[in-house]
Amino acid sequence: MKTSKKAFLILEDGTVFVGTHIGADKEIVSEIVFNTSMAGYLEVLTDPSYAGQAVCMTYPLIGNYGICKDDMESLRPWPDGFIVRELSRIPSNFRCDMTIQQFLEENGVPGIAGIDTRALTKILREKGTMNGMITTDENYDLEQVLPKLKAYTTGKVVEKVTCAQKYTIPAVTDLTQNGPLSGMARFDKDAYARGEREKKPALVKKLNGAGLKIALMDFGAKANIARSLAERGCEVTVYPALTTAEEILADKPDGIMLSNGPGDPKECTSIIQEIKKLYNTETPIFAICLGHQLMALATGADTYKMKYGHRGGNHPVKDLATGRVYISSQNHGYVVDTEHLDPKIATPAFINVNDGTNEGLAYTGKNIFTVQFHPEACPGPQDSGYLFDRFIDMVKGGQKDA
Repeated sequence: MKTSKKAFLILEDGTVFVGTHIGADKEIVSEIVFNTSMAGYLEVLTDPSYAGQAVCMTYPLIGNYGICKDDMESLRPWPDGFIVRELSRIPSNFRCDMTIQQFLEENGVPGIAGIDTRALTKILREKGTMNGMITTDENYDLEQVLPKLKAYTTGKVVEKVTCAQKYTIPAVTDLTQNGPLSGMARFDKDAYARGEREKKPALVKKLNGAGLKIALMDFGAKANIARSLAERGCEVTVYPALTTAEEILADKPDGIMLSNGPGDPKECTSIIQEIKKLYNTETPIFAICLGHQLMALATGADTYKMKYGHRGGNHPVKDLATGRVYISSQNHGYVVDTEHLDPKIATPAFINVNDGTNEGLAYTGKNIFTVQFHPEACPGPQDSGYLFDRFIDMVKGGQKDA
């Protein structure tokens, strides 16, 4: 590690943690959240759903396998800051491209190491998610800092993380093909045109989506959502978040995906209006995380902010139709309120086994189902990956009600 400069994490309740500075040399104010994943810190860092937040990793040693760019979920890291107990200085992995310290520095993400992340997590669980500051200024004035922390909001971050223009990801066309592009090449349109593909064994997934065209609304989409569809034979066209329903429908997609994303869903007022138009069509729709919340808001339901949210790769969810429990990867601070859910519009399809909050909805009389968790599962378990196959079956007419 290049520096041993002292750093401070100041919470809006006045709690101060003293540790060591890591990453970029700058001061930030952000919403402080925690993630309980034991691995997958790079996928966490490059998940656009963390825009406007600083992430505390509860696992005590972070960075031991370095940065493997093939595992990135977007072009860059999105959290405002990174908080760890111990940052590994010497990674060990044959795929490693750089250390996590270098990655944070190069991408302008500051952080703090050496603090009691267990104590921080207990504070956030007991008092709820709160704002905080990461600084190296030893002369900070708490009376001046606290009003800044209380005033901070993440704001409209979907517009910040979405793609600038629509683009298409080609489908895998046969099982001997080596799959969609891996790593950073996934985002290189010229590489797609040249037909460069990842060198790996033939896919074991069946191409049950062959010939289907799927529209993916990018509210902060993780790369593995599009890849999960392309590896099942679907051609995926990705649209910026503010694209109108008319433009999407004009391209005549066979199905529509609404992606994950950051921030308060109620801030996305214009997007909600477009989703309402999509709901009123017969086009099959599958939504994940923020997309799930936006569809609920578009159809008259409500959402609320959770005390500290669900973030990690170990959250159990129960399928109410079968009674089966799946271990899921999650990242959300808001949830759909099912207390006043109109059963004529939608009914609960999944619940969280730990706290009973909603994890998915089935829309009555519609080819629409939505989930709060991440079936694309990077990082995390792959238990719920079958939902992509379920969506494809629905698109192909295999289901009427999800």
